[in-house]
Amino acid sequence: MKLPERVTIVLDEETVELFKEAKKELRVSQSELMREALKFYCKYKTLFVAIDEALVRTYIEMLSSGEHIIVDIDHWLLFLNFIDSHQEKEKFWALHREVCQAHAEQFKYRQYHVEYILKRLEACNLFTLRKDSDDSFTLVLGSDIARQFIKTELEEIFEGMGFKVEIKEDLAKLRVRVSKDSNR
Repeated sequence: MKLPERVTIVLDEETVELFKEAKKELRVSQSELMREALKFYCKYKTLFVAIDEALVRTYIEMLSSGEHIIVDIDHWLLFLNFIDSHQEKEKFWALHREVCQAHAEQFKYRQYHVEYILKRLEACNLFTLRKDSDDSFTLVLGSDIARQFIKTELEEIFEGMGFKVEIKEDLAKLRVRVSKDSNR
């Protein structure tokens, strides 16, 4: 049986503090902590490359407050299709505008800028965001039925925040051009 191999490492002050904290919290030896951390990293290293820290923070902030949920895309489209065919759909759109206006008030208070709002909504998987320039964005939609919902949401939020934004519709895209964002 081969004896374990000894390895010497050098850590900076910040890493030493993290190391001590983890060791104390997990109640394991230094060697066990290093072995487990290395195994974890090797098993999940693709996660470390793919993680967008800002996106993860957005998910945590949105989901931990209890104000947002995760909905299967098929359910989302089912809801939108149902609304589109419902006899009281205008009532839904009026209420949707009210919710969007409330979001505008929240966002204005937090001094969010247009790009941040678009990234936040992208995190909800409402669209894929492409930044064309500092003041121009393309939102690639997953379905046509979502276009009216998203466009209404953006119009109400941006108007409520006092932003001057032009939104143009394409077949599967919305193009957003910002002419005034006072929070930038």
